[in-house]
This record gives sequence, structure tokens and C-alpha cells, in this order.
Amino acid sequence: MEHRLLDRIPLEAFRVFDAASRHMNFSRAGRELNITQAAVSRRIKTLEDHLGSPLFSRRGKNLELTPQGERLSQRVRASLDYLEESLEPFRGATGQAISIAASGSVSHLWLGTRLREFGKENPGISIRLLTSDSPSELASENNDLVILYSTGDHPRWHLTPLMAEELAPVASPDYLASRGLDAAMLTPQALAALDLIDYDRFNANWISFQQWFERTGAGTRGYRLRPRYTFSTYVMAVDAALRGDGVALGSLGLLSEHIDDGRLIVLGGKTLATGYGYYLGLPRNRPSRDEVLRLHAALAKST
Repeated sequence: MEHRLLDRIPLEAFRVFDAASRHMNFSRAGRELNITQAAVSRRIKTLEDHLGSPLFSRRGKNLELTPQGERLSQRVRASLDYLEESLEPFRGATGQAISIAASGSVSHLWLGTRLREFGKENPGISIRLLTSDSPSELASENNDLVILYSTGDHPRWHLTPLMAEELAPVASPDYLASRGLDAAMLTPQALAALDLIDYDRFNANWISFQQWFERTGAGTRGYRLRPRYTFSTYVMAVDAALRGDGVALGSLGLLSEHIDDGRLIVLGGKTLATGYGYYLGLPRNRPSRDEVLRLHAALAKST
């Protein structure tokens, strides 16, 4: 039976290669791993021999990754990161970090500032934030706390409401001023003609501008909107609105700080309550540590 290439390569060689590719210096890599520069060089040479391809090249005194080395470096780093994360549950309970999961938009627009405030008041507690837009990753029971986009019920998580989802168009004062627009006087038809900033819907329950106009009865049913910009994430769409590039669909709870301080202005008089919202979850099937309950209480009362 033919052996796999991986069977012939010592796994330590990949740790040495990772250190060397990060430092771009065999001596510094050796100091990190407590081995000599010569030992690093030998292990890299052995790895190159097994792969049949050079991983590093020299340009004078400078060390550079070859194209093959660059591709391997990215994959080795990702694999080591994944392995490190997988070992997290095996750490001792003493000093264990609180693991909390939330979507990218919640993490960036709402949760980040609240975690910083909690950290200042609780310097002895470590927090690990998992950011993902995958529902299965967010609801994984490996997490201590989760923030889920939901209607309020989940079989594995006891959910506490943080904010109901209410959607309305928003834009920066600079954008409105540059076009001489009065935010309160904009009709749905006038809104549809502006520079709309949309985002890709990776969840069937998410609402973008097309659905918003149809569900608010704004008279665009059957008419296909053509946004000026469409971004891969909601956060990018909001950032574009903050820069003054156009009108984004604002989730008013997530954007409350931007609206309160005047960086974004709600346009027109129509909002859409979707029936969904953001909920803070504690696991139903296991007890939570005291520090987890402390963070849960702090987030629940900060809305």
C-alpha cells in the first residue's frame, strides 16, 4: 500500500517551518523553539527534501518564502491555529477564559465596546470572542455564552432578549448635506432613488433593501432595486454609510451608538419590525461558572 506523504514527514518539521516563516530568520525561530539555528536549517532542509521543492530563497542577506513556501505557510498556520483552538476545552478550569460567540455585525457594532467596559471592571477575567456568521458555530455548546439572531427560543440555549430587530434606512449627515436632503421629508420613492448600500444575504431570514421596501409597502413590489453598492458583509455596508457613500439599511438597535451621537441619521418615517432579534444565551444543559454569569448579567443590563 502506498504511504501518504504526511506519513513520512515528522510533524515537528511543520512547527519549525511555521516559526521560520513568521520570523524570516532561522536564528530567531530557533530561539523561539529552544533549538539551534543549525537544527532549524536541518529540519527545513529535510522538509524540502520530502516535498521536492524549495520553501525559502535568499536575496542577499534577506530570507524570503518561495511561492510554494508561501502557500504552505498559510495552510500550516491555519492548521496550528485550529489545533490550538481545539485544545482549549482541555485547559484547566482555573483561569479559564469565558468563550462568547456572536456574529460579525454584533461583535463589531455592539458587543466590542461592552466587552471592553466589562474587562476594565473585571481585569482578572479573560474573554475569548468567537466571531462567525454560521448559525451552527454560534450555537455550538463549546461556547459559554452566545448571542443569537432568533425569534426567542432555542433547544440548547436559554435566551434573554437584548434587542428586537427594527430596520430603517440610515445615512451620514455629510451624505445628506451634499445632496441637500431633509431626512424627515424623504418619501419611499425618493429613498429608492438614492445611493443604496446593500449586503449579501447569507441567511434566508436576513432582510436587505429589496425585502424592506416590499414589506413596508413602499410601492416597489415587482420592481427590482439596483443598489449602488453591495458588500459581502453588513459591517462593510455600515462603514460605507459612515463614510458618506450612501444609504444603508440600519438595524437600529445595533447602530444605537452611531445614531445617538449623530454619525448616522434615520431617514423617512418607516421602520420594519421583523419579529427577529438578538438574544443572549446561557446553556440549558450545564451549569455556568460565576464569571460567566457575571458577564451575562452585565450584557443583559447594558441594552
